[in-house]
Amino acid sequence: MGAVSILHTIFGVFGDATGLFLFLAPTITFKRIMTNKSTEQFSGIPYPMTLLNCLLSAWYGLPFISKNNTLVTVINGTGAVIETIYVLIFILYAPKKEKAKVLGLVTFVLAAFSTVALVSVFALHGKTRRYFCGFAAAIFSVIMYGSPLSIMRTVIRTKSVEFMPFFLSLFVFLCGTSWFVFGLLGNDPFVYVCNGFGSVLGALQLILYSIYRKNKGQKDEKLTAKEGGSAMEMGFVNGKEKLTAVPPPDNDGV
Repeated sequence: MGAVSILHTIFGVFGDATGLFLFLAPTITFKRIMTNKSTEQFSGIPYPMTLLNCLLSAWYGLPFISKNNTLVTVINGTGAVIETIYVLIFILYAPKKEKAKVLGLVTFVLAAFSTVALVSVFALHGKTRRYFCGFAAAIFSVIMYGSPLSIMRTVIRTKSVEFMPFFLSLFVFLCGTSWFVFGLLGNDPFVYVCNGFGSVLGALQLILYSIYRKNKGQKDEKLTAKEGGSAMEMGFVNGKEKLTAVPPPDNDGV
């Protein structure tokens, strides 16, 4: 049991590290937003939804909900703070219509999390409380991990990995795998099932990258010549934006 406990902690720490990378990936996008003082064509939907995932996962990891999941709370609590900053920046620079949409989503996020938290504290106890919070967190973790599917379809259709940065795909795989093993060692299906799904998706992204990686340079060179050298930066930023509609994962997540 001593060796299992040590491995459990090691994979949890590694999961925290890779999850943090995924949460910080959109900083390039938000640096651009603040520089241009505009959200341009970026979507604000991923950030409130990722915030909800972080809040639910952090709540699930608390000791009175589930045992031995403190590291889950640590990374998702950190992620919740980071996503809150993203949401506030987006609201500050978004046009009125997009701002109203994001504010509506934030209201939904706060209502949903408050409902789960209050019901779990005042109406449920023991295993029932854990199952209720675990299902809520796992559902949104699967949704976040599944969001890159649209990017994978784009890669297959265009035969180019321009919008799927290698290191982001790598860290999606590493993060999902770390938390999958963490969940297995802790015998927690709410952790290992959704993160096993994330690990498989991350592996599929890496396989696609290995198949189409040679096309990236060719496509980027054409775009760069056409757009005066800004294509690679544009593609990289948009790729991060789309992939983090998932982040990381979260991630990250239960």
